[in-house]
Amino acid sequence: MASPPFLGIAASLSLLLISLLLVRFFPLNSPPPPPPPSRLFTAQQLAIYNGTDDGLPIFLAILGSVFDVTKGKSHYGAGGGYNHFAGRDASRAFVSGNFTGDGLTDSMHGLSSTEVKSVVDWRDFYFKTYIFVGKLVGRYYDSEGNPTKYLKGAEAKAARGAQLMEKQKNEEAKLPSCNSRWSQDTGSEVWCDNGYPRLIQKPLEMAITGKVSKRCACFNEEELNQPGLEVYSGCDHFAKLCRL
Repeated sequence: MASPPFLGIAASLSLLLISLLLVRFFPLNSPPPPPPPSRLFTAQQLAIYNGTDDGLPIFLAILGSVFDVTKGKSHYGAGGGYNHFAGRDASRAFVSGNFTGDGLTDSMHGLSSTEVKSVVDWRDFYFKTYIFVGKLVGRYYDSEGNPTKYLKGAEAKAARGAQLMEKQKNEEAKLPSCNSRWSQDTGSEVWCDNGYPRLIQKPLEMAITGKVSKRCACFNEEELNQPGLEVYSGCDHFAKLCRL
């Protein structure tokens, strides 16, 4: 049985009206709304958001970038294990572990390139995990919110640290590391399934951290006369296992 003509017209008008409403509220190819403008903080303003006032959010800064960490209140709020970071920029403490006095500073002076890289990695973590709310005017951002030479220098140093770490990783991959274990009965032991254990200096450690350290690597017999190889104290020259 055919529908009356006016019902078909009414249905078409209804579809047209719904289409117009959809276009009105959900326009095709509409760009996403712009992000809210970032806010500029002075050190005094940032200090207000230190987790002591339950009516305020909790903010912290790292390398001058300010984040809302309120969702981690149990950690960053009063009495929390990370409360020393709240209301300030304590970038250095993220790698120094000094959470008191002069250790709670934003200065990177004297840190190695890999340590600065670690701070930058922490900043990336906060960008991914928490809400970015603005910038702290001071060492890393000027009064207009532009990055300063200190921020550019820190990021460049971190990039050099990343390059050095990758280079050292590639260098160490050329020399197989020793196996190691510890037990209460025998103490610490190192051994090689193929070759002989020798202590060698990490080739780029000084450049990366400013410190000299050694690791255990395995060498074939024909390689043992190379300079810079050190036999473990008390271990035979051709021993494949050494007790430390």
